Amino acid sequence: MFRNTFQSGFLSILYSIGSKPLQIWDSKVKNGHIKRITDQDIQSSVLEIMGTNVSTSYIVAPANPKHTLGIKLPFLVMIIKNLNKYFTFEVQVLDDKGVKRRFRASNYQSSTRVKPFICTMPMRLDEGWNQIQFNLSDFTRRAYGTNYVETLRVQIHANCRIRRIYFSDRLYTEEELPAEFKLFLPMAANPPPPSATTTATTTTATVADPEKKKKKKEESDTNEKVKFSTTKKTDKSVAEVKDREEKIEEKENSAENVAVAVDLVEPLEQELTA
Repeated sequence: MFRNTFQSGFLSILYSIGSKPLQIWDSKVKNGHIKRITDQDIQSSVLEIMGTNVSTSYIVAPANPKHTLGIKLPFLVMIIKNLNKYFTFEVQVLDDKGVKRRFRASNYQSSTRVKPFICTMPMRLDEGWNQIQFNLSDFTRRAYGTNYVETLRVQIHANCRIRRIYFSDRLYTEEELPAEFKLFLPMAANPPPPSATTTATTTTATVADPEKKKKKKEESDTNEKVKFSTTKKTDKSVAEVKDREEKIEEKENSAENVAVAVDLVEPLEQELTA
């Protein structure tokens, strides 16, 4: 889809405020729902995926199983809300050996396992909104000893709320991020004094070390850790946030129309309604 598109900086594949957030996605639901709702913490629209079984309620991009994303940017960033329920996501990549590898992270697994075509790992999320930063290049190198080429598919399962999913060429600080890629929270009823600052906490997840893997059995655990950082909470008035979102949506819709017209071979048959 994006293989012939110039890729630099940021490449968004889902934004909950856009007119058609699932335009390039397919959705599967059984005993659950996928819908856009208003999150009370940020007073804005988000995409909620819920299901009694995480394996049967999910969204996947691209929608057509015969197509691939073709995204070469090495960092996957997801702004996700922890609902204190089982949650998992999966990314399929292509390495320089021409092999398709899958990385699956979940909050209900306790150990890391590396198999020839899939690496599964535990993930710990903080309360509320989290920013998951996934270094695909580093994961591919350490788990399989090969080089990351591109991302083929992304699959997000229940249970979570999604603000945005995007790729980037590197990790950006909060100050470097464009406004539309930040998560703004409404002004608190009793705001802290001007001297007080809000800091972001950090969560960790284990990942396999390929060098240790070779010395042990194929399935073993390591103590290597990779950081998943949570979003920094920023105090903004609700009116300012909504005004910014309206401008962002107009800009997003315009950009989406151009990108989809060039790269989308087959339009998504299902549209998400608010």
